[in-house]
Amino acid sequence: MTFNYAKFAARFNRGLLYAFMIALVGFTAMPIIYMVSTAFKPLDELFLYPPRFFVQKPTLRSFFDLLTATDSSIVPFSRYIFNSVFISVAIVALSLFVCSLGAYVLSKFKPPGAGFIFAVILSALMFAPQVTQIPTYLIVSKLGLVNTYWALILPKVAVAFNIFLMKQFFDQIPDALIEAAHIDGASEWKIFWRVIMAVSKPAWATLIIFTFIGNWNDYFSALVFTTSESMKTLPLAIQTLAGGPGVVARSGALAAGTFLVTLPPILIFLLFQKLIMNTMVHSGIKS
Repeated sequence: MTFNYAKFAARFNRGLLYAFMIALVGFTAMPIIYMVSTAFKPLDELFLYPPRFFVQKPTLRSFFDLLTATDSSIVPFSRYIFNSVFISVAIVALSLFVCSLGAYVLSKFKPPGAGFIFAVILSALMFAPQVTQIPTYLIVSKLGLVNTYWALILPKVAVAFNIFLMKQFFDQIPDALIEAAHIDGASEWKIFWRVIMAVSKPAWATLIIFTFIGNWNDYFSALVFTTSESMKTLPLAIQTLAGGPGVVARSGALAAGTFLVTLPPILIFLLFQKLIMNTMVHSGIKS
């Protein structure tokens, strides 16, 4: 039996590559692992020096401390969770519908001025969200929507990046697919929902994950557009808890709150990661 040096070298190089990637993934995941470990640490391990990376005696005490820390508030802690979930889900659903529909019209119907409209959308990508906060607040205030759910939802519905993402994907869908649906007697709404959106799962899955993460972690909007405690979102409540007196004593509660804030985006990404990878690799359907 002859020794195949080329095959051995290829396997060895592949093994080195896998080992390097596993080490890189482990290094990247260390902050998340430490956050999860800290959330379940008892008080004696939280203030241990030198600090211990992994928890030795896991406990749920920090989560009870988080609920206790917000007992003095006029609203229960579950209200913050509800606000974040409701606002994030509403923004995702409305943004998916509005941005996909707008991108479909620009991509396939090409109305008069479509090129100029798309140029305006591209120019909007150059501005940071903080730049538009003052005019947005003035509009929301004039409409009388301050301290309402609409103030936190409506400004996030039509997002330039989401329209750009969906249009670039729709541009690569063959027109022959739409024409075939027309020949079969399908209406425009049916084509949009049953054909276009069906073959665009990777694109709108990417839109969902980006939109959800961006809005779930957003505490600035709730800080600007709300005034009552009952309208606070979970990230803003955690920020308020971290900035108040006795922050050292509430280290465990803050760790538990950080874990609760971080967990949903991770779960959403794990749910849609395969479709997101398809968006990055294939970038649509080639005609």
